[in-house]
Amino acid sequence: MSRMEEHCFIRQEATTRILECVSRYCAECYREFGEGEEIFYDTQSYRYLCKACAEEQARHLDEACERIDEEVESGGLF
Repeated sequence: MSRMEEHCFIRQEATTRILECVSRYCAECYREFGEGEEIFYDTQSYRYLCKACAEEQARHLDEACERIDEEVESGGLF
């Protein structure tokens, strides 16, 4: 599973309907989308992002995740 899929981005094509009714611009960098362009809907923040911003967001979320490397001696939670 790629980072983009892990962080709930839905890949779509920028259709005329999306551009006219929802958004013409990336919510992060404000670059205007072109018809037929690959865009990403962020299901956690409810916004459309360009590919570069979606990848940056996914990388940022990976860096913010807490890592637990210690093994639990009992093999469980308790």
